[in-house]
Amino acid sequence: MKNSYILLLLVFGFTTFAQTSSREQFPLFSECEASVLDQQEACFYNTIQNFVYTNYKVADDVKSANFKGNVIALFEVDTTGTFKILYIDAPYESLKTETKRVFELLPKVKPATYSGRKTYSKFTLKIAIPLEKPNVFSSKTEVVQDKTNTTLIDNTKELSEYDDIVYKPFENPQFKSKGNIMFSHQNYGVFDALLNQVGSNNHTASKPFSYDEVAKYYDFETVNQSALKQKESWWGRKFWNENLVAIQGEGYWFALNPILDLRIGKDTESEASNTFVNTRGVKIDGGLGEQLTFSTSIFESQGRFADYYNGFAESIRPSGGNPAIIPGIGIAKRFKEDAYDFPMAEANIKYTPSQFINLQLGYGRNFLGDGYRSLLQGDGTSPYPFFKINTTFWKIKYTNTYMWLKDVRDLATVDGTYATKYMASHYLSWNATKRLNIGFFENVVWTNTNERGFDFNFVNPLIFYRAVEFGSSSKTGNAVLGLSSKYKWNNQINFYGQFLIDEFAIGDVQESNQSWRNKFGYQVGVKYYDAFKVKNLLLQLEYNQVRPYVYSHSNPLTNYGHNNQSMGHNWGANFRELVAIARYYKGRYFADAKLIYGQRGFDFNNGTDNFNYGGNIYLDYDENRPYDTGVSIAQGNKTTVMIADLQVGYLVNPASNLKVFGNILFRNFDPTAETAATVKSNTTWFSIGLRSDLFNWYFDY
Repeated sequence: MKNSYILLLLVFGFTTFAQTSSREQFPLFSECEASVLDQQEACFYNTIQNFVYTNYKVADDVKSANFKGNVIALFEVDTTGTFKILYIDAPYESLKTETKRVFELLPKVKPATYSGRKTYSKFTLKIAIPLEKPNVFSSKTEVVQDKTNTTLIDNTKELSEYDDIVYKPFENPQFKSKGNIMFSHQNYGVFDALLNQVGSNNHTASKPFSYDEVAKYYDFETVNQSALKQKESWWGRKFWNENLVAIQGEGYWFALNPILDLRIGKDTESEASNTFVNTRGVKIDGGLGEQLTFSTSIFESQGRFADYYNGFAESIRPSGGNPAIIPGIGIAKRFKEDAYDFPMAEANIKYTPSQFINLQLGYGRNFLGDGYRSLLQGDGTSPYPFFKINTTFWKIKYTNTYMWLKDVRDLATVDGTYATKYMASHYLSWNATKRLNIGFFENVVWTNTNERGFDFNFVNPLIFYRAVEFGSSSKTGNAVLGLSSKYKWNNQINFYGQFLIDEFAIGDVQESNQSWRNKFGYQVGVKYYDAFKVKNLLLQLEYNQVRPYVYSHSNPLTNYGHNNQSMGHNWGANFRELVAIARYYKGRYFADAKLIYGQRGFDFNNGTDNFNYGGNIYLDYDENRPYDTGVSIAQGNKTTVMIADLQVGYLVNPASNLKVFGNILFRNFDPTAETAATVKSNTTWFSIGLRSDLFNWYFDY
């Protein structure tokens, strides 16, 4: 045990990473060489404090701002006795420049030694602004020594570990991370053309993408810098350019942003005074090292919509008395007399143990396909828990997703608890050539019948689900198969498609009798990038067709649905649909136009005709079929649907994806016969708002 000194810093805070022992010698200024050993450490501190105080000049911009705070300087004394700045934390560039200048004026000293050998020593200096005369280093320190280490214990000062944490300027590390990019068609349209160049070896069907997947083709940092507004004030930077809170350190980072969706509108045919959405929330993204990333979003919302959308939301309401399920969001409770309160949360934790594999534990949605719709796995449902494995190598990407879903119908609810069902899917994407991609899909849904729980027969990522499902019992499981493709004609034109088989009878196909058992659907589409040589103009044309009874099952509990919504196409089954889309952006401005024309087949349910015509996937297809052959698309209460949607807007903040927009939607819904569920209507819906665009919210029902 021996005594040493440590400085009581009231104005200058001084901590050291160097350790003092009988074998270690502090750096020495020439004026400190005559000091006794116990005073040499104190002399070093006092000399550097006085030197900085004497030579430091605070710039006029700092003085005029009446700034009060600290400059933190991390520096070292190398083996030649030269002072070198390692890092400076200061709110003004002039303070950083002045700190560097002062340290360059410091004379060389005798370097620190350890066991007689010259060594590096690191220190942290805290400079108070405005400058104040430093105090003298004179307090006593108790030294505790063991066989492996020497530790200074200061009887008059707290530990410096907390203050020694070094923060770096936030350099948007998410742009190079393995974190997911929140999926919306509008957001992904910005880099869609670059990902679909001829010769690229990526896989665009499985969404959402990660930043590092896209960064190979799209320079997030350059685009972000070019879009920044010149704002000096803190409020200006945070509103127009930056994350609200952003922290980056050694190997970690996180960012926090508010979530807003504030919109007001009017359905001109409605008796309600207006439509509105009032969403507040928070989104957190982060990374720990290069392998682990995470994100979470929490929303609290109230809203009232156009009459047709309110009617659809109430038609899929859950058991238990709540009035509606907001499509894509979740169960809603009543707000006031004619509006809804609908909270939502999403989360994702992603671990990447190697360049070939990443594992995701999430609560959200997934999407498979290159089109506006997906017949294989869409994102129009409420969020759900899932576990996903992505394996990428050579020309292959293999995606395994395991999902926990809910059936919220009255018939499936016991003692107030919704029924749980499980889903597992495989999707193999193969770049067969530099232009052609082929995807193979299989999926199985099963229930907890006989306390079956999560059946580990389906955990094996390489197994063929249809055979396992049949062996486990085809009545408590439902398997579907699918095929997808994409062909790059050139860098401007891509063709894509999907084919889904829910059930298929070869004999009936050969007889050409349009059997109800031939349950399949298909999609064909084309994208035209930089259309007609207009930079950033995307034109898209897509046709979707799904036969009656697709996605349904003999046991409705094992259908292809979740929370009374389809896990495939948003319209369920028994329809044909043509979609035309135009997207354009320039800088922060954007415009989207969409036209949908379709024919859908609904049930009559009018007391005299209660047949199941195959559009409602939550009905048992073994009962109430009107016929077994001659089954055609849009059979039953044939309804023509036309939707035209135009949106223009401006990206307010790229960091939080906050957009201001105006929207107008025209909808014509013309059924053959009006029933309680199919009411003829013509809707004109105007909206303006401010929204954090984080996911696809579909209003085209």
